[in-house]
Order: sequence, then C-alpha cells, then structure tokens
Amino acid sequence: MNPFEVSSALKNLTLIVDTREQDTDRLRRRIRQTGLSFVRQKLDFGDYSAKTTLDNGTEFDISGSVSIERKMNLDELCACYCKGRKRFTREFERAKLAGAKVYLLIENANWEKAYNGSYRSKMSPQALTASLFAWLARYNCQIIFCKEETSGKIIREILYREMKERLESE
Repeated sequence: MNPFEVSSALKNLTLIVDTREQDTDRLRRRIRQTGLSFVRQKLDFGDYSAKTTLDNGTEFDISGSVSIERKMNLDELCACYCKGRKRFTREFERAKLAGAKVYLLIENANWEKAYNGSYRSKMSPQALTASLFAWLARYNCQIIFCKEETSGKIIREILYREMKERLESE
C-alpha cells in the first residue's frame, strides 16, 4: 500500500472489544480514552484488537494476528495463573497456533510489585514471576505494565502501530 492509502486506512481504525469484556464504567472510560470507534465482537484470544476499512471498501482485520489481553492488577493475573490456569493457557495456545502476537497489559502493576509480593494472592512472588517469564518464552507475548488511567492510550497506540506495520507491508 502507498503512504496515502495507509494514512486513509488508519483514520478508519476501529477497536474490537471482545464480547466477554464486561460492560462497566471502567470499560467505557478505557474505550473513550482510545479515541477510536469500536465494535463488540467475539475474539478467539485477547480482549482487544482492531480492524479498518480500506479505500476499496474491503475490511482489514488484525484480530487473528494481534490482540491485547488486559488484566486490572496482579491479583487478577494471579487468579489466571492459579485457579484459571487451564483456561488462560488454552487462550494463549490458540494465539500461538494462529501465529499471533499477544500483548499482556497489566494495570496497576510493575515488576517490583510482582517480586515483592505486593498483591492479594497466596501465589508466591517466585511462582508469579516464573509464570510471567514462562509466558514470555512460551508465547509470542509482550508484557506491559501501566496505570489504569493510561491503559486506553496504550491500547490505541499498540493497535495503531501494529495495524500501520501490517498495512505498510501489504
């Protein structure tokens, strides 16, 4: 695609929000913060992805190759690694089989909190950090920590850049 077509497609960027994401004030605030129009649609993995409409009217959807899995804090992540580990693993296995890149966006967290056990779970810091690093090694996963108030901006930036890269290589 030429630069003008890419620019036009990026102006039509639409956020895809998985239908399993609960409709809460936090979700609505996060979506508003992206500044993107959005649709609710079932995703095979992750909570967010994106699509756009090209100048020729065809849809260009990256949800099969890029997604963002958001967790509100380390407590929620610990639950995924403990009680929900089978489900969480299946989700990342589906992404791996699809050759997809998954960003694991964890709000209200950082490596220091993980290593220091600054969360409400019986999961040890050693087990949590081992699981995080295992996910990095096992899956095409990027871990990003942020504050809740910036998650919408980060979601937009990730999806914008991923879409741009894919459009430019078309």
